[in-house]
Amino acid sequence: MLQAKFSIHEEQSVFLNSYKDYGFKDKSDMMRTALNLLRKEQEQQVLRQSAELYTETYAADAELKTLTDAALQGWPE
Repeated sequence: MLQAKFSIHEEQSVFLNSYKDYGFKDKSDMMRTALNLLRKEQEQQVLRQSAELYTETYAADAELKTLTDAALQGWPE
């Protein structure tokens, strides 16, 4: 496992030092979990933005709506 050195604010240090209160085995376990949650949140944000762009494109393109409607003809309901 790699090690990293970084700086945190005092209130973050206090929180990190309470790792046992949150069920973590050590500070590193708490940090890894926090970083994984942040990564997942960032990935979800990218997906939401992409979905919004697709929605905007679809809403603004009448030809695309017609094409989609035609493709849905006969599709099982």
